[in-house]
Amino acid sequence: MVRQHGRVTETIDELAGLVAGGGVVVLSGAGLSTESGIPDYRGPSGAVRRHSPMTYQTFTRDADARRRYWARSHLGWRVIARAAPNEGHRAVARLQRAGLVEGIITQNVDGLHTAAGSPGVVELHGRLDEVVCLDCGNRGSREELDRRLREANPGFDVRVGAVNPDGDVDLADAEVTRFRTVDCTLCGTGMLKPDVVFFGETVPAPRVARCFDMVGRARLLLVLGSSLTVMSGRRFVLRAAKLGVPVVIVNQGPTRGDGYAAVTLDAPLGGLLPALADRLAGDGAAVGGAVPAGAAGVGG
Repeated sequence: MVRQHGRVTETIDELAGLVAGGGVVVLSGAGLSTESGIPDYRGPSGAVRRHSPMTYQTFTRDADARRRYWARSHLGWRVIARAAPNEGHRAVARLQRAGLVEGIITQNVDGLHTAAGSPGVVELHGRLDEVVCLDCGNRGSREELDRRLREANPGFDVRVGAVNPDGDVDLADAEVTRFRTVDCTLCGTGMLKPDVVFFGETVPAPRVARCFDMVGRARLLLVLGSSLTVMSGRRFVLRAAKLGVPVVIVNQGPTRGDGYAAVTLDAPLGGLLPALADRLAGDGAAVGGAVPAGAAGVGG
């Protein structure tokens, strides 16, 4: 394992040599979205969280905690909703169109890979822009829920600081107590939850199985912007290592997967990935007659 701190050109040369063979599955984390204005939990732009993340058990059992979550998330969602894909997301999409990246697994809930043009992204932890009723199973858009919450809370326009990758913000208790939640419009009383995996909740088994299958068929697992602190994402690095699939990690700072990686690169993704795509993908046309990832079905 080598942690490369050399010149940028040397870093790109090494990474390009590994990716050029195709068959790449990307595993992305919050570090890929920092240049879109969404802070990482643990990276250089990490937000300082003064409260514990919401757990599924607390959300479903405690009405006050649920109101606190929605008040904070209602404000934070506006920042997430305005976020646009950055050059790193677009570079990954270009590599996918060129037939080099065959699948994308993301731990992020911001939807920015898809917004950048990548098809068939496996969103491991769900999407923050979708809402589900825990009683009747009805699904809806976060945009519609945002409209309803604005109507239920006129004048609730609190200035917020940093927003966490899950769309949560810090908010004073006095502000939380005046916030009103809303219920499902279909069944009338159902509890609404963003369609994301909370702490204490498990990723749906079919989704995990699909990711394991992608890793098993990969020629290379490329980790982008993840510290791999949580087992939810790290398990795919462990599976790749067990199967003999080479792992390359590009992240600012060490990760919990470094010991399993063939190569680790410490570099900002916003500069490295576009340079890599320029070198290997050009205008996004298929390289060497390779079938685009969307048609191949690995990522779709």
